[in-house]
Amino acid sequence: MTWKRVATALVLIPVVVGLVLFASTAVVAVATAVVTVLALWEYFALGEAIGHRAYRAWTVFCALFMIFCSWVETRPMVDFRPASSTLSWILSQVPAILRWPITWFFVFVLGLAVITLWTKRPLVEALPSVGISSSALLLVAFPLAFAVLLHAERPFGPQYLFFALVITWAGDTTAYFVGRAMGKHPLAPHISPKKTWEGSVGSMVGSLIVAWAFSYWIRIPIGHLVAMAVIGNVAGQMGDLLESAYKRSAGVKDSGGLLPGHGGVLDRIDALILCIPVIWYYLVLVNPGMR
Repeated sequence: MTWKRVATALVLIPVVVGLVLFASTAVVAVATAVVTVLALWEYFALGEAIGHRAYRAWTVFCALFMIFCSWVETRPMVDFRPASSTLSWILSQVPAILRWPITWFFVFVLGLAVITLWTKRPLVEALPSVGISSSALLLVAFPLAFAVLLHAERPFGPQYLFFALVITWAGDTTAYFVGRAMGKHPLAPHISPKKTWEGSVGSMVGSLIVAWAFSYWIRIPIGHLVAMAVIGNVAGQMGDLLESAYKRSAGVKDSGGLLPGHGGVLDRIDALILCIPVIWYYLVLVNPGMR
């Protein structure tokens, strides 16, 4: 129901805004870890609905390790206080190879190999278990780790992450109301029958309005904000549809029930899973001068 969606949003939005704009990157990393674990748990449940049991503990451990390494990677861009000099020294001893994404995935693969070979589960579960565990890490945890990298971007890291959140929120809101008011042409009927092309266009317009508004706050050329809004919105809509495909595959309406009116955590962050990484890549590859 709409009132539940609004009530939940009124509680969560101030918390999220406070974390993104005023907390350190370390705190954002912890919050990202919490959200990631909750989203993974819901993803595991979707897998179990079709008989695919994940190696939950190992996947969650590797996801947390990935987020930790992402935070370590931001360390040159973070100012440590004198009181944290010991922590700074410890982190400086972390071998550079552990910061490489390819290392994270290789460690994950090694762990899967060990678990698969020595598990007591029936052998018929080996392939489904490896598949759901790998897809959980690749499709949920890995993209979410970019939230830490984006928050640490300079000179406007927190604002960049906030921008990604707001274009997603605005896009979702305008898509919902425009779709209900005038939606007639299905966008992807085999995946999500209620989504329409009219709602999709409305979503894009909402994100572009946010880009225009942010041009008065983030002092970079509005063309870059518009470009980020466009690619972020497209990526967000793809992420939304992708999660709908997961749920349809599992035969469920929502990924969970933790957030009244919104469903589960995965339902709420599905668009951000792809939106955040593409914005980070835009900042790094298209306009390095903004860093």
